[in-house]
Amino acid sequence: MSLHALANATVLTPEGLRERHAVVLDGGRIDAVVPIADLPSGIAFDDLGGDTLVPGFIDVQVNGGGGVLFNDAPTVEAIEAIATAHRRFGTTGLLPTLISDDLDVVQRGIAAVDDAIAAGIPGVLGIHIEGPFLNRQRKGIHHASKIRLLDEDGLALVTSRTKGRTLVTLAPECTTPHMIAQLVEHGVIVAAGHTDGTYAEIREALDHGLSGFTHLFNAMSQLGSREPGAVGAALEDPAAWCGIILDGRHVSAVSLKLALRCKPADRFMLVTDAMPSVGSAEKSFMLQGRPVTVVDGVCVNEDGTLAGSDLDMAQAVRNAQALLGVDLATAVAMASVNPAAFLGLDGRQGRIAKGMSADLVQLDSSGAVARSWIAGR
Repeated sequence: MSLHALANATVLTPEGLRERHAVVLDGGRIDAVVPIADLPSGIAFDDLGGDTLVPGFIDVQVNGGGGVLFNDAPTVEAIEAIATAHRRFGTTGLLPTLISDDLDVVQRGIAAVDDAIAAGIPGVLGIHIEGPFLNRQRKGIHHASKIRLLDEDGLALVTSRTKGRTLVTLAPECTTPHMIAQLVEHGVIVAAGHTDGTYAEIREALDHGLSGFTHLFNAMSQLGSREPGAVGAALEDPAAWCGIILDGRHVSAVSLKLALRCKPADRFMLVTDAMPSVGSAEKSFMLQGRPVTVVDGVCVNEDGTLAGSDLDMAQAVRNAQALLGVDLATAVAMASVNPAAFLGLDGRQGRIAKGMSADLVQLDSSGAVARSWIAGR
């Protein structure tokens, strides 16, 4: 396939921002990152007009988008609609996410993600099964009637996928370290969330393969003077990954700034926890029989409980800079290379470098998405 270039951009490379550079594409891969003056003679190129080119965003927690909720429609068509809606905001890779539901819905969701990947739906990296193996005491918006213990049937189901990555969010205190180890042995990525676990319980889970925390601070036991809880375990462990919902409402910016002082920024991931309202003009929807409305940019049910978010990844990146005071490179890393590494995909996605997938986002001077590319298209 002939080479093609995206030229006249400030390119965010692993070494930093490079002005007046070009990214040379060879099909779906990056062939080179070079100064404009070093472009091969005669190569076709798109002029990006001095905009900034960054790695495509990877979102590991996407409940819905474009008016579609994955739980309501665990189908290939729904996945494509959700991925299309989020691509407008720079998300070039995502995990469609199921919140707690009956196991037959989980089974249909897993099958749909497998089929979507087989069909080549752009941007689908696997599935996030957030529940039903949670703690009712920290259920949040999850329906209590759907929550259950992780047994052998559940284990067999969530390890049944054949394509892509599987992320399971569970409450460690509601299962056993042995069960967590079995999930990890089957290639499942395990995160703690909707948990009331003690520090000791979370620590033991980490020792048995737990590697992440779903929406840090939200729906989990907090850091206390005598009991560090799940938050304390997350911040103490230097290797654990932490997803954060940076909409300015789920978590105080002060709390997140303190978290960033506890461990390196490269262990934090921006997630949206997005609901159907993202990428849709309709700002109300039904969630398992309960009405949810976007109020002042936040999704809430009738009693004011947070129900996911109306956040997109481009806004999350801008919020990271505005609320946390990090630079563009750090904010983008939280949305690209960090989640890629969490998913074990950092060898092929998340960075603008030779040999990497050409998953790219063009940001204008305001930080809004002008264009995106998945595998060079």
